Amino acid sequence: MRKIQEILDAALKKGKKRIALAAAQEESAMEAIVDAAKHGLAEPILIGDLAIIKQLAADLKADISGWLLIEEKDYAKAAAKAVELVKSGQADLVMKGILDTSVLLKAVLNKENGLNIGRLTSHVAVMEVPTYHKLFIVSDAAININPDLPGMLDIIANAVQVSKALGVEMPKVALLAAVEKVNADKMPCTATAAVISMMNQRGQIKGCLIDGPLALDNAISAESVKIKKIVSDVAGDADVLVAPDIEAANILYKCLLDLGQAKGASIVVGAAKPVILTSRADTAETKLASIALAVLSC
Repeated sequence: MRKIQEILDAALKKGKKRIALAAAQEESAMEAIVDAAKHGLAEPILIGDLAIIKQLAADLKADISGWLLIEEKDYAKAAAKAVELVKSGQADLVMKGILDTSVLLKAVLNKENGLNIGRLTSHVAVMEVPTYHKLFIVSDAAININPDLPGMLDIIANAVQVSKALGVEMPKVALLAAVEKVNADKMPCTATAAVISMMNQRGQIKGCLIDGPLALDNAISAESVKIKKIVSDVAGDADVLVAPDIEAANILYKCLLDLGQAKGASIVVGAAKPVILTSRADTAETKLASIALAVLSC
């Protein structure tokens, strides 16, 4: 895929998904779910303070009379209810409303009643940038602060899962660093990247191609690869960019959106079903694309 619009088009072919919006009494989330319903992506289930929810719907001129509405003012209980609906098969996806992300993920990852599958969850962002020839993924810009090697393996697995949902049969994963050479003492992330790359070459990590450490230009620029004489199946054509920590990933993600004229969509992956997180700062296009990405990845 080359455009975010293609995600929406592909998601629409899968049909409506029942989306449980936890603590739905928030304008941004309501705008997103109403828009998704209008586009035929969602069959919403609204959980929260129904008086506020109904007022927000009226302000948005949205008819929610045919939607399932569940009264639950407590944020943690609203999150638990949304997860319960997905686990029981009454809903397909969980979406974040006004509650904190940590509250929602605590319910999602509850070992007894949640959607935990024993894997680290991570933020997966799909980006459309005018200067790149295809959609690519950036991870993890929002959840894992400084992942160790096992954590990096889960982050890679989550990103590869989404990349395959986008139609990429063998995703090319670039493990980012400041340089392409290993410097274990001063840049430990370069050594971690080298170990993971070797694990992939030896068949311990399947379903993708991994190389690293790679500087950003080496990962995305064929010209840079040619100049530096880098021999790699990933360099210059990456489908997935995995940053060494949350700071690098978050800066890259926001730089692409705010300075690079990128369009984006993002979800949290690693549970039994993807989790939809939208921000008040997101554009309406980004919110809809994020819901579509979750539907496509479901």
